[in-house]
Parts: sequence; C-alpha cells; structure tokens
Amino acid sequence: MDELINRLNEVSDSYFGFVAGISTYAKKKPERMKNIMNYMNDNPQALSSDIIRFVSLQPDFHEDTVGAEKVS
Repeated sequence: MDELINRLNEVSDSYFGFVAGISTYAKKKPERMKNIMNYMNDNPQALSSDIIRFVSLQPDFHEDTVGAEKVS
C-alpha cells in the first residue's frame, strides 16, 4: 500500500482527496491495487483525472457504494 500511496503522490496534479480516495478503494481488495499499479505503469504520464476515470470504470467500483442495490 505504501508503494501505491507514494506513486499517487507523485502524480503531477496529485492532491490529498485523490490519494485518499484511490488508496481507500485499492485497500479493500488486493487485485484493485494491482490493477491500479499496472495502469500507472502502463500510463506514466497519467493525471489524477485519468486514474480516477480508470478506477471508476472498474466492474467492482460500485460495490462499495452506500445504499447501492445489485442489479441483475
């Protein structure tokens, strides 16, 4: 997790809420952290908005939403 937080802080337009949000999402499942790290490795110039977009498009992104109902 420390490596991910360090990488997120190194993003050129990084800010506290970005690092906190992405790291909170990532720490819930090991594969989330792996996917984010892979994305950042493949896209070294990615901005915070690029990483947020990537995360928000993940199939499990809405699993943690309060009050979310599973749609069949």
